[in-house]
Amino acid sequence: MAIVIIGAGHAGVEAADALRRQGYDGELTIVDGATHEPYQRPPLSKDYVDPGADASPLPMRAAKFWADQRVRLLLGSPVERVDRAARIVRLADGTELGYDDLVLATGAHGRPAPCAGAELDGVLILRTLDDAIRVRSMLADARRVVVVGAGFIGLEFASAAEKRGLAVTVLELAERPMQRVLSPVMSEHYRARHQAAGARLVFGEGLAGLEGTDGRVSAVIGSSGARYEADLVVLGLGITPADELGREMGLRIDNGIAVDEQLRTSDPHVYAIGDVASYPSGYAGCRVRLEAVQNATDQARALARTLTGTAEAYTAVPWFWTVQCGTKLQIAGLAVPEMETVTTGELDAGKGSVLGFVDGRLVCVESVGAPGDHLAARKLIAAGGGGVTPEQAREPGFTLKAAAKTLA
Repeated sequence: MAIVIIGAGHAGVEAADALRRQGYDGELTIVDGATHEPYQRPPLSKDYVDPGADASPLPMRAAKFWADQRVRLLLGSPVERVDRAARIVRLADGTELGYDDLVLATGAHGRPAPCAGAELDGVLILRTLDDAIRVRSMLADARRVVVVGAGFIGLEFASAAEKRGLAVTVLELAERPMQRVLSPVMSEHYRARHQAAGARLVFGEGLAGLEGTDGRVSAVIGSSGARYEADLVVLGLGITPADELGREMGLRIDNGIAVDEQLRTSDPHVYAIGDVASYPSGYAGCRVRLEAVQNATDQARALARTLTGTAEAYTAVPWFWTVQCGTKLQIAGLAVPEMETVTTGELDAGKGSVLGFVDGRLVCVESVGAPGDHLAARKLIAAGGGGVTPEQAREPGFTLKAAAKTLA
């Protein structure tokens, strides 16, 4: 029995670890074209980019893990092709790996600038360790920073730049920060926090051009025609699934590599997990593709159970987190535009939650400095909302933790 995992990011490494924990005793190989030992990505857009912070990346596993768990780790040679009929993975260096089951954990790519000038020195996408190392080195001498995109990555980096006292401008085409994933209430909370930290946030402003002098970026041109001077530009324009290999293999593609409830692709011996996989979500009622470490970890563990004989549908409630402006925001569920919201606690004091309801049912909770609320929310949402209504949430003394305790 042999399992090959393509991708040494969170999904791939967690899958290998979980397979061994579930008792899988066969051959287990992880391959990746990158040369770095597997490392944790979340810190890269946060404290790691600070030139004064420890420059050592956080390894995903201790060095002895690979030998102790008999995981063959092949780095630096990308996959050239996969022969599905023969069940063979061929690497660029000529290595051939046979498999009984293949796991695609290829992740995603940062979206490039949709205009000329992306090649200028000082224009960067913050996605990989190499990206973070370049950003870190340039941030040491930067004075004027422009961040394009007010999503998690862009605002996490903006927060790091704000801490250094730099002139930070954030451009966002949408009407508010993190609009795709947050309620208007929580968006406004973080808009105010970033502005209080000294950042300038400009909404309704896209990226039209990048100007440079002697090969180095000097300004960003917004879609309005406005010019924003910069000596460092970080693009946070979102990501796209790294599904090229899946396409070459002839697998079904639907906003990434399409999988079923057991994370199986259109080939019964090929699975996909993490940022690259779109799956049917019972919670959302449609096919979704989630870009989060937690989703990668949960899917990896569910897949390990399936591959070791305990087939199960992947039904985890989506959850996310980010650290910005000295606060930790945790989200359970998915925010939707039609949500009715109720705020509990004191957001401005750094501890509170925004509860989102659709048709009177709890579907999303955004918590700042309230990890207990977050854990309770995940339980309640997994139980279909746990019977919590907007009216109950507005009652004096209501807490999510107390509501979660009523669940059987």
